[in-house]
Amino acid sequence: MKAVIMAGGEGTRLRPLTSNAPKPMLPLVNRPMMVHVIELLKEHGFDDIVVTVAFLANAIRNYFGDGSEFGVRIAYTTEETPLGTAGSVRNAMDQLTDRFLVISGDVLTDIDLSAIVRFHEERQAVATIGLAHVENPLEFGIVITEKDGAIERFLEKPTWGQVFSDTINTGIFVLEPEIFDYIPPDRPVDFSSEVFPALLDKGRPLYGAVADGYWEDVGTLEAYVRAHKDILDGKVRVNVPGFEMRPGVWVGEGAEVHPQAVIVGPGVIGDNCRLEAGARLGEYSVLGANVRVRNDAVLERSVVHDNAYLGEGVHLRGAVVGRSCDLRNGARAEEGVVLGDECFVGDDALLASGVKVYPFKTVEAGAVVNTSIVWESRGARSLFGRDGITGLANVDITPELATRVAMAFGSTLKKGDRVITSRDSSRSARMLKRSMMAGLNAVGVTVEDLEVASVPVTRFVLRRPTDSAGITIRLAPGDPQAVIIRFFDSEGLDITEDTQRKIERLFNREDFRRVFPGEIGDIGFAPRALEHYSTALESIVDIERIRSNRFKVVIDYAYGSTSFAMPNVLAKLGLDVLAVNPYVSTAGVLRDDLAGHAANVASLVRSSGSHLGGVLDPDGERLILIDDSGHVLDDTEALLAILRLLPGKLQGDRVALPVSVTSKAEEIAAAHGIQVSWTKLSSPALMDAAREPGVGFAGNDHGNFILPGFLPGFDASATFVKVLDLLAFQGVRLSEVVAGLPRVHVVHETVVTPWDQKGTVMRSLVEQSKDRAVLLVDGVKVFHDQGWALALPDPEEPITHIWAEGATGARARQLVQEYARRIRQMVR
Repeated sequence: MKAVIMAGGEGTRLRPLTSNAPKPMLPLVNRPMMVHVIELLKEHGFDDIVVTVAFLANAIRNYFGDGSEFGVRIAYTTEETPLGTAGSVRNAMDQLTDRFLVISGDVLTDIDLSAIVRFHEERQAVATIGLAHVENPLEFGIVITEKDGAIERFLEKPTWGQVFSDTINTGIFVLEPEIFDYIPPDRPVDFSSEVFPALLDKGRPLYGAVADGYWEDVGTLEAYVRAHKDILDGKVRVNVPGFEMRPGVWVGEGAEVHPQAVIVGPGVIGDNCRLEAGARLGEYSVLGANVRVRNDAVLERSVVHDNAYLGEGVHLRGAVVGRSCDLRNGARAEEGVVLGDECFVGDDALLASGVKVYPFKTVEAGAVVNTSIVWESRGARSLFGRDGITGLANVDITPELATRVAMAFGSTLKKGDRVITSRDSSRSARMLKRSMMAGLNAVGVTVEDLEVASVPVTRFVLRRPTDSAGITIRLAPGDPQAVIIRFFDSEGLDITEDTQRKIERLFNREDFRRVFPGEIGDIGFAPRALEHYSTALESIVDIERIRSNRFKVVIDYAYGSTSFAMPNVLAKLGLDVLAVNPYVSTAGVLRDDLAGHAANVASLVRSSGSHLGGVLDPDGERLILIDDSGHVLDDTEALLAILRLLPGKLQGDRVALPVSVTSKAEEIAAAHGIQVSWTKLSSPALMDAAREPGVGFAGNDHGNFILPGFLPGFDASATFVKVLDLLAFQGVRLSEVVAGLPRVHVVHETVVTPWDQKGTVMRSLVEQSKDRAVLLVDGVKVFHDQGWALALPDPEEPITHIWAEGATGARARQLVQEYARRIRQMVR
């Protein structure tokens, strides 16, 4: 039986260590990772191996040759272009005519491969996936199986809201040749996202075998250090080279250790190393071959690759040092520092925590380095947050960073594409937008600037066939010192997570497109944008019916740019309008007290006898409604009121709502023959659902509403106008609608949940709820008599959110407390 080792990955998350070496060649206790994999295969009888290579393939070919030195036979297949996990295996199909095993060349594991093969044979499966339990399943493919191992469902690289289990795909597969019937040729194909789902759809036997043993995907620098610790702690069975001079301390051939050097252990000293008097090798330190450690140097929890030089008094704490690095006297590297190959660090230089120095760089004597010195790749841990790129203006998000981000974004587009830009009225946004426009031009992208414009207007203009993408820069909600940069696609929707990753990869590598002077992009201004938006907005309502009702309204623009377009629309509707804060002001934008604005509007509605009041947030996306009695509707009331008004005017037969919304919304919709499509809580997910055929309305319980027939994005102005249209059509006042709404009892709580336990918590909740109806759209939603509870891990903080609804407030509180107690017990 043959084995396939997939060894074509670039290992971008491990840079700078993999900047000039393939990931499988990265040493673990002084032996390339792939050596450990080959020894495991050999132990289980796999001595005929096919290796798929791509990135820096010659480094692997030259080291392993035909495999005879390692007691196996090795053949190679090369990917000229990336083919994905399944495509790379299909590339070797001529050599795989019988059952075979697939394993990655860049993992650390001692899993019982023979047991997985036996499991596969017993089930007569077409494909069997080796499974393992992990603490943080976000970067892996989650797999849910039946009791007999038959795969029920799996999800590739989920968000925290989709973590239904901590059982993940290890990338170890036992496959029959029939698998090639499900792998299309000549294009990238992935096992987890394409091939295995196709097997499920066809009803072919697909199983998951939970494997015994240790498994770690050494995909990040943190995992790389952790893998060394686990080896030295004996958590995984691998061959550590050298002579074990005492438990946990290995010394290689030809190593010289001065009697006055201190070795704490566990640790590894490679061949021909030299430790001088006073040198101290602390716990979990590993030295490669030919490393020289001068007197009084101190290492703790550090990994040093071959041929490095550590001068007198060098201090390394939790650092990784690449091959042939030269650290001179007194140099210090703090926790998380990583040096690429052949770096020079001068006397008494300090590398602060988390700094990455890419290969062949020089740090001058006495320098204090607080930021990464990047050669080609990863610097920041995460560029994007929930809604975009957020940070303090001119501190975290500087003009330089804004320009680089724009160049990365523009490099994902084609030369000559057009990007729409806009901002709010703040000085910070104005400054950063100008920087981003320059960055876009530099990569050959033309900019059409809306200047100060609301988010919905930006989205609307973007839907023209001439535009490819959009950027808007605004103050971040709740912090007048911070800004947020948001990116939109050609449909005016938030860019996908895949696009975010592309931008981040280009940004961190500084791999920007460079164009000739004649190809530099231009700057223009979108003509008649507000006029087109206003005209389209009028088309979604019955103007004459609204005119005949002679509505009187109070509307607060909160100093936002919605005041540019709305007055013309409201005038054409024949409304008697009292406008509050109807102008753009930098000082006004800094105010984030929408509740205060709403209270003021409520007072004006009562005193003026108006039919309706509204507050439009400065970005134009959130709406607060005030009925004719002066009652400020909370966000749930506003959603239910609109749902109650929709029958007869809904363009479609469905509405889209997040899973955290009260079940009363579904009851109201069902009473009028309208179906509810439940979505994830994120704004992009709701907008994506709004584009589906038959969806005529979407909204959440945060005051954001979508009218897909007009724009599949949040639009407070359009919603306000539509509410007037619905009130006119139904012939009712909003206070009458609110009075007839059902009582809602939804409560929310959070539970502190360490990152490494989130997957376990979600899996346990699913297992505990086997006898109840469960909805796994976003988090785990468990239905109870006259109520439900929803648990959802937070994507940015170590907490789990819990929502619960009950027939009474007491029942809702009881449910939320019950689930909070369960999670706290799991965490403990």
